[in-house]
Amino acid sequence: MKAYLLAAAALLAATPALAQEMSNGDPSVSKGFSGIYVGGTGGYDVQPNDGGSRILFDRNLDGNFNDTVLNAAGANAFGPGFCGGGVSGSLGPNNGGNGCRKDRDSWAYYGRVGIDQQMGALVVGVVGEFGKSEINDSVTGFSGTPASYTMYRDIAWEAGIRARAGFTPNNSTLFYGTFGPGYARINREFSTTNTANTFTGRGDRNQFGIQGGGGIEQRFGDHFSIGMEYLYHQYRDDDYRVRVGGPAGTPFTNAANGGTVNGTDLRRSDQQFRWHSLRATAAFRF
Repeated sequence: MKAYLLAAAALLAATPALAQEMSNGDPSVSKGFSGIYVGGTGGYDVQPNDGGSRILFDRNLDGNFNDTVLNAAGANAFGPGFCGGGVSGSLGPNNGGNGCRKDRDSWAYYGRVGIDQQMGALVVGVVGEFGKSEINDSVTGFSGTPASYTMYRDIAWEAGIRARAGFTPNNSTLFYGTFGPGYARINREFSTTNTANTFTGRGDRNQFGIQGGGGIEQRFGDHFSIGMEYLYHQYRDDDYRVRVGGPAGTPFTNAANGGTVNGTDLRRSDQQFRWHSLRATAAFRF
């Protein structure tokens, strides 16, 4: 990752001189950034630290996730705690098991089409994108039985349409900001080592969100440009629920200590799925 960023920075630092050499005084370079373009982006996505994430419980199914699951002795069944990641096996770090796996930061790749209009040194436009990020995000809870309960999500695909506005000092280098809505399919999964209860997941998978950031783009001659871009993604992901049912009298279905025989609903405490992208861009301009 470090080598990738250094190489990209070196390439961008050299592009203004290279662009001038390629144009060789050709007046077509003064065409600027007006017009339609198609291209793609590729880069690396990083998630913010969510070490404080946990699983929340609605024992009486009243829609409020502020309940504590109690064991037969009346103690907190999830006393061993939670971690902001996945885990192998049933034991977490707080009850003698291995530490949690970190959430996966990974590569992303998108196609794009856009249109710009240059007015003097000002450039405004719209860009649409469609692609995929390979990141994933988990949170795990541990009960004292012992058992583990993991809620997992990843991105099946993401689309966005953003406004773009920037400044070009020389008609060949553009500094810009970009912002707009996003739309993503978020895959959710649930896994557990608990074999005494039943678990049923539900909730919409497609979510609206926002995208925003900025970058630099460098033209080469009439038709080609490359650049570097930072983009922030955020999606509200608060509707996925897991209903825990099964035999009456388990900690999740015990009506004698604050629960209900109909079961307990689970959801994540972190209701935003967000990440940062640093990526290279390339475009063919018509």
